[in-house]
Amino acid sequence: MFTKKEIIEILKDDTKNEWLFSLADKTRKENVGDGIHLRGLVEFSNICKCNCKYCGLRKDNNNADRYRILKDEIIKIVKHASDMGYKTIVLQSGEDGYYTTDKMVEIIKSIKEFDVALTLSIGERSYEDYKAFKDAGADRYLIRIETTDKNLYKQMHPNMDFDNRLRCLKDLKTLGYEVGTGCLVGLPNQTTESLADDILFFREIQADMVGIGPFIPHPDTPLNNADKGSFTLALKVMALTRIMLPDINIPATTAMETLHPNGRIIALKSGANVVMPNITTQQYRAKYEIYPDKICVNDNPDKCRNCIGAKIKSIGRFVAENYGFSHNKG
Repeated sequence: MFTKKEIIEILKDDTKNEWLFSLADKTRKENVGDGIHLRGLVEFSNICKCNCKYCGLRKDNNNADRYRILKDEIIKIVKHASDMGYKTIVLQSGEDGYYTTDKMVEIIKSIKEFDVALTLSIGERSYEDYKAFKDAGADRYLIRIETTDKNLYKQMHPNMDFDNRLRCLKDLKTLGYEVGTGCLVGLPNQTTESLADDILFFREIQADMVGIGPFIPHPDTPLNNADKGSFTLALKVMALTRIMLPDINIPATTAMETLHPNGRIIALKSGANVVMPNITTQQYRAKYEIYPDKICVNDNPDKCRNCIGAKIKSIGRFVAENYGFSHNKG
């Protein structure tokens, strides 16, 4: 395990990158094995009440083509994914008030009939909501902290409360969810020190899954002219997270492949053990634009499944056939 000072030194020193990525891959193999878990991602609404400065779904983006996928169509998508062999479904959306507690409970119960693990990624909700979703059958919840630097968090998230974000993570842990979080790498005004704090935060809360991606500026946001994040630095943060939390699940994020043509495979060889292929139907995919130039938006779900399966096989790994529950021993 590394100290904060050592983490900062590693993040700043690119002469040791190969050593770092090799150590992360070795740590991954020893703790979670060679199986790669596929999580079928359903992006079911791009409507959001929030105004996060980096996100293309932000409320004030009037150029976004908004949509909602209703229950029956969500279930149809999930059935097809189950038939393709997916063992985990991820339901992701903007913070859309249309999906009330009762509506979400109905959707969750219907999805659980397909014998899949279910992850929700729908933002900040009350303890009572989280409990209702858990009681209905939800297994995991993903809510990224994005940055643990309170000042930077405030800059990036107008009208949001850092302490409420922490409350959500605490509530989810208390309720027995597998909890996922993560950060953006390369935000304007972000420091190496704060990235080190992010990694230590993941360890402190004993996260079960951590997603790390480079910041990619969206043209319809206040950060449209900002520099994009570094693929290498994002990869290093991910590798260090693997070493600091050896037995958690870490996805090779789509954003990494947006910056590097082989980004997800490189991530899988540097500590990652999860891939989240998009199973949303094609008519909606391009509209869920958190950042521009996202890969695979014009591919159908069957092609994505076959493509990533072939890539996984090409590096001597295999698609895991279990539900991919966390190995995290706390």
